[in-house]
Amino acid sequence: MNKDSLFEMIQLKNVTQLYWDLSVAELYEQAIKRHEALLSASGSLVFHTGQYKGRTPKDKFIVKDQQTTEQVDWGKINQPFDPLSYKRLKSKVLSYLQDRDLFIQRCYACSNPNHRINLWILSERPIYSLFSRNLFIVEKDPEKRKYLLPDFILIHAPGFRADPETDKTQSGAFIILNFDEKMILIGGTGYAGEIKKAVFTVLNFLLPQKGVFPMHCSANFGKDPQDSAIFFGLSGTGKTTLSIDSTRYLIGDDEHGWDDSGVFNVEGGCYAKVIRISKEGEPEIYQAALRFGTILENVIINPQTREIDFNDDSLTENTRAAFPIEYIPNASGQLAGGHPKNIIMLCCDAFGVLPPVAKLNPEQALYYFLLGYTAKIAGTETGIQEPTAVFSPCFGSPFLPLPPKAYARMFKEKIEKHKPNVWLLNTGWTGGPYGIGKRIALETSRRLVRAILSGELAKADFIQEEYFHFSIPQSSPDVPTEILHPSKSWKDLSQYEKTARELQALFEQNYHTLSLT
Repeated sequence: MNKDSLFEMIQLKNVTQLYWDLSVAELYEQAIKRHEALLSASGSLVFHTGQYKGRTPKDKFIVKDQQTTEQVDWGKINQPFDPLSYKRLKSKVLSYLQDRDLFIQRCYACSNPNHRINLWILSERPIYSLFSRNLFIVEKDPEKRKYLLPDFILIHAPGFRADPETDKTQSGAFIILNFDEKMILIGGTGYAGEIKKAVFTVLNFLLPQKGVFPMHCSANFGKDPQDSAIFFGLSGTGKTTLSIDSTRYLIGDDEHGWDDSGVFNVEGGCYAKVIRISKEGEPEIYQAALRFGTILENVIINPQTREIDFNDDSLTENTRAAFPIEYIPNASGQLAGGHPKNIIMLCCDAFGVLPPVAKLNPEQALYYFLLGYTAKIAGTETGIQEPTAVFSPCFGSPFLPLPPKAYARMFKEKIEKHKPNVWLLNTGWTGGPYGIGKRIALETSRRLVRAILSGELAKADFIQEEYFHFSIPQSSPDVPTEILHPSKSWKDLSQYEKTARELQALFEQNYHTLSLT
């Protein structure tokens, strides 16, 4: 497709220069020349996102049209946007992009060719073109890439700010999905994660229509691709860290689909949190974060020496590294595996009452999938002074256009058919809540995961927990027995019982608003 055809397709006019599918090195040159980023001493590229250093859910909308009216779960998460207001705002964005350079990456989502979604990502800044190239899947053959027609077009204008009064947005930032036009419009925010998650939201709408279960999870497999495992979890629970294991092959660290042939990655890269990352604790991610081609987002760099400081959180706790998945040494080339033999649901329980590991029956698996529980601790967000329970249904409610029960039904069908072992793994606190107890060591969580994936833990003797009624193993290789039973690690048993009852009540309260009936 030539320049004129593109302009006609999206009504874009008078672009100064159109850059098609620039290579990593070319995008480095463009980003540095335009003062968008700094080259680090190790070769990675560092940029800062300005006002927004994380996603802004209140600014995300879906155009309410004939296709979406009946299907979308409208509310605080999926806010409707009027088609006429969208048309006006899109026209303003396209006018803003006139007399500017524009960078286009033609890539796709879904490693399984049966479900492939071709993407054209257009941005006014080369750093976001490089982000898109890193995060999605790039057609290696340039001749094939030339003829890749878009299933969805994403227009990215971080320098354009909306007028909430006239544009009907909540603020100057907006992320608007239009399924009728097959277009995504992003403006007013420089946080790169909005690009990634907008595409994931599109997939969460489209894949279920094909009978494919979309999942916010990481995945890997052992020596045999049929020995796969998936890790559900919200940010900060260890999804990326625990799925990257030198003894197994990484399928992907964040977003996947599950169809009749098994699990497949929908992306071609990783978007890992890197705050306080170390070579000793997470060597694969650490090395990847320092490589040429990697983008470091809101990470602090010394302007003279160009050395990176991963411990500096002065901009945000949400520092990120975006890099191609092949930067992880044991990444799977095919980005796919068989039906999972084990499903691990991760949570970070800051109340200190959930065990480090528990085995779930199918009913409990559905229960915890619908809950999507973790906890936030003091300091992670303004106003949080003590541990706060967080429930994100299906472990990804901000990205789910359909009602949670639609995804829960798909999950239920999958586990009934393929009968994987399902586990709850707590990477949070033990011996008391945050501030009193201690965080479960990363090495302990890794040992438990290895025991799960080897099949060793499934052979253990189990007892039923009193408050949550799941099964706790009596022992696990190289893990102290006392840590497996939270009630035994608290000094004040009555306080443990009180806290457990309170958390259990929160679970029930949230579940009843989301159940399948």
